[in-house]
Amino acid sequence: MKSEIKSFAHAWNGILYAIRSEKHMRFHLLATLLVLYAGWFFCINTTEWCLIILCIGGVFMAELFNTAFEQLVNLVSPQHNLIAGRVKDVAAGAVLIFSMIALIVGLIVFMPKVMAYIF
Repeated sequence: MKSEIKSFAHAWNGILYAIRSEKHMRFHLLATLLVLYAGWFFCINTTEWCLIILCIGGVFMAELFNTAFEQLVNLVSPQHNLIAGRVKDVAAGAVLIFSMIALIVGLIVFMPKVMAYIF
C-alpha cells in the first residue's frame, strides 16, 4: 500500500511541477476554471459535462506529455540540435491539435447557450 501512495505522490509532484514551470499549463488551468464556471452557469447537461471533462483531461494529458518530452530532450541533448527541436515541435503540435479540438467542442456546447442568453 505504501508504494501505491508513493506513486500517487510522484504523479502529483509531476503535475505540480508542470503547473509551476509551464506557462501554457497555467493558461490551461485558468481556461479550465472558466469553462467549469460556464458549465455551471449555463447548466449544461450530463453529456455535455462528459465531453467538456474529456476535453479538459485530454488537454492536460497532452500538456503533461509535452512537458515530459521537453525535459527528456533537454536531458539527452542540452545543446541545440535540429532533431531535438523537431521532437519538441511535434510534442507541442499534439497539444495544439488537442487544444483546438477542445475549443471546437467548447464552441459546440456553449455557443447555443450563449446566443440564447444574449438574445
